[in-house]
Amino acid sequence: MSENKDPQVAEHGTSVEDVKFVYDFTEGNKDLKDLLGGKGANLAEMTNLGLPVPPGFTITTEACKVYLDSGEEPAALRDEVSAHLDALERRMGKKLGQADDPLLVSVRSGAKFSMPGMMDTVLNIGLSDRSVQGLAKQAGDERFAWDSYRRLIQMFGKTVLGVDGDLFEEALEKAKEAKKVAVDTELEAADLKKLVTRFKKIVKTEAGRDFPQDPREQMDLAIKAVFDSWNGDRAKLYRRQERIPHDLGTAVNVCSMVFGNLGPDSGTGVAFTRDPASGHQGVYGDYLQNAQGEDVVAGIRNTVPLAELERIDKKSYDQLMQIMETLENHYKDLCDIEFTIERGQLWMLQTRVGKRTAGAAFRIATQLVDQGLIDEAEALQRVNGAQLAQLMFPRFDDSAKVAQVGRGIAASPGAAVGKAVFDSYTAVKWSRSGEKVILIRRETNPDDLDGMIAAEGILTSRGGKTSHAAVVARGMGKTCVCGAEELEVDTKRRRMTVPGGHVVEEGDLISIDGSSGKVYLGEVPVVPSPVVEYFEGRMHAGADDADELVEAVHRIMAFADRKRRLRVRANADNAEDALRARRFGAQGIGLCRTEHMFLGDRRELVERLILADTQAEREESLKELLPLQKQDFVELFEAMDGLPVTVRLLDPPLHEFLPDITELSVRVALAESRQEPHENELRLLQAVHRLHEQNPMLGLRGVRLGLVIPGLFTMQVRAIAEAAADRKAAKGDPRAEIMIPLVGTVQELEIVREEADRVIAEVEAARGTELKLAIGTMIELPRAALTAGQIAEAAEFFSFGTNDLTQTVWGFSRDDVEASFFTAYLEKGIFGVSPFETIDRDGVGSLVQAAAKAGRATRPDLKLGVCGEHGGDPESVHFFHEVGLDYVSCSPFRIPVARLEAGRAASRSQGSDHR
Repeated sequence: MSENKDPQVAEHGTSVEDVKFVYDFTEGNKDLKDLLGGKGANLAEMTNLGLPVPPGFTITTEACKVYLDSGEEPAALRDEVSAHLDALERRMGKKLGQADDPLLVSVRSGAKFSMPGMMDTVLNIGLSDRSVQGLAKQAGDERFAWDSYRRLIQMFGKTVLGVDGDLFEEALEKAKEAKKVAVDTELEAADLKKLVTRFKKIVKTEAGRDFPQDPREQMDLAIKAVFDSWNGDRAKLYRRQERIPHDLGTAVNVCSMVFGNLGPDSGTGVAFTRDPASGHQGVYGDYLQNAQGEDVVAGIRNTVPLAELERIDKKSYDQLMQIMETLENHYKDLCDIEFTIERGQLWMLQTRVGKRTAGAAFRIATQLVDQGLIDEAEALQRVNGAQLAQLMFPRFDDSAKVAQVGRGIAASPGAAVGKAVFDSYTAVKWSRSGEKVILIRRETNPDDLDGMIAAEGILTSRGGKTSHAAVVARGMGKTCVCGAEELEVDTKRRRMTVPGGHVVEEGDLISIDGSSGKVYLGEVPVVPSPVVEYFEGRMHAGADDADELVEAVHRIMAFADRKRRLRVRANADNAEDALRARRFGAQGIGLCRTEHMFLGDRRELVERLILADTQAEREESLKELLPLQKQDFVELFEAMDGLPVTVRLLDPPLHEFLPDITELSVRVALAESRQEPHENELRLLQAVHRLHEQNPMLGLRGVRLGLVIPGLFTMQVRAIAEAAADRKAAKGDPRAEIMIPLVGTVQELEIVREEADRVIAEVEAARGTELKLAIGTMIELPRAALTAGQIAEAAEFFSFGTNDLTQTVWGFSRDDVEASFFTAYLEKGIFGVSPFETIDRDGVGSLVQAAAKAGRATRPDLKLGVCGEHGGDPESVHFFHEVGLDYVSCSPFRIPVARLEAGRAASRSQGSDHR
């Protein structure tokens, strides 16, 4: 087989037989993540850079896909693996598992996107009852050899043969108890020999077979296990949580072993080129002497700070610092690095662009711009709206008098309050019952993922910033405090003992601060985020009291506002919300829902309107409502002076303004039984029955109300026009737009528009002014989207109401389906995310795109916007940019997120055009 085939050949239709499935580390590069996975691509990149990487090879994601599709490995894979293994053996001068001086390898997963701890790894493959003796002789360390062998059996048994990992842990604990030692490094060679015998018996009993002594069988079974782990429950759950596609598959990396457990001059560690929690530059990471890599991320033994390595092994420390600088400059980003030192020799085992907290993401992006490593456009791609939203959450009030009971490592920021739980199952169960929980563990492992997702925050007594809990929590944006050593966690008794002897039982309320690492008893009150204070104008970037995070957010938002094409408006129904939205950067109101103005102390007037038996009664009710509606708009236009305000005429069914039918029936029945006057309640009840609909969201609402109830829309249009005239008279600049809801055919819009134009003309004539009120419609029905070209003849703008459009396209009732079956749909992978949260590009999105195109074909200057919940969803904002909308509208709190994502979308599309 040719060694220089195009790596992407499988994607271009070449048959499986012609595809190259295995690449040496010298053959790939960092841009081949689709094929080699993140780990394999970066190992190849470091090899190309001349960094000390143990030799090895990568089995591609294409091989995994074939295996997952067919249930069998590609026919050519075994021969390719054999050829690369032969080359590796020649290079290393030893054979896999040979008796006298064995070559040992690790088999590690490596998908395109980092999935820390979610898939499988097996170290020390090649050890057997024979080769362990040769390893001991060559290393001159019998204890090291038997420790490596017990690790292989333990990892292989659990990962490859499906043996319950707790059985090995219990046997290890018993061995330490028998020896009266606290940590496994204190076990001697003789103890480890006995433990190996015990482990092999566990494998035989639980797996129904002996631990394999053939090194090639070990490797082949481990490769298959890594393929299988792609579809493991925890990996699928993590992909759903992180929205990683399920069809990517994983690569497998076979790497020659280097050993950190050869004594005090050996060790293993994880390093970051910047602090992943804060973004600050410095020496960050963890190191563990006389250990293998899994010991660090598992949090089983507490590490020392990376800075301690300078004292322990200055030569390796200095070399590591140089390599970290090389990698950060090369990748132009925070790098997460795994390394091992084998008897003073430094080896690089992995690098990747590191996961970071939201605050660190913003700080690092601006730091890299200042260093000249990236430009503003790239800085926008290094942050996202979800991270900005995290920064806007409240934080703990430092002045609150609450008992602090411990402090650990600030692993992932946030202010989390909840009931203490000590296992994943309870966390999920209580969370589903509406309880907020904090998951407390000695250390987490991949099996805890369900509970970590369900919890408000995670607290561990072991581990550091590179432990499993820390890495996964940062990736999910979940609050996490790790390594709180002073807290004694007893998961079996479901309790935690804090300094001073106080016991926290399961169900007790605790608070954890992921920004400071502090742990508190009870609930700590919260205060607004400084980022929110900045957006509201209460903290100014560049001021002496402004923190560096606010400064970083300010700069990134300035980048985004300069780049974006999409304008961002607010959904706001009163002057107070409008003013707040304006402070948050809104460029107008995209949706003012007038029905919200009809509630409260106006309900009685609305009831009279609904109960009116004659035209005169109806006109009298509308006459009383008119000045109230006008005043609403005067206040709104003043708050948004100079910016567009899109006012939606009354949309919901009229029964929503009447009392509940059951409550009203009871009141009438009680009045009759007591022989009390109840004429008005009886009329109301009759009206409720008259207006009752089986499915009111598909009934008498929106434009249908305006056509069926004479004068209703006329009153609202008059109120808008007179309010606009008042603002002009006050030297203001009102820019009102009138939106007709739920239009399904152009004839509906034409009838309402004709009456609206008449009313506006009357007001203009009476006030001697020109108002220029645009009239448009919401596109929220499939028929409206499909006939958008016709509707555009009578509409000056479209605003896509994607909430209703999603309901009508899918045939979903949002009020019902989210509680009834959406959870099952998400768990089964039918949805990656709710279509009410992120727009369904293929269905709803295609209608939006078609309607936009058809509308502009009829009216080239047609203004296009969206005002459903999707207007503030990061992924949806990118879609609306792509299809050419002019603006998105969302709730005031989400405006900064929409501004940022609009900038990112423009920056990304410009980058694509440039390429």
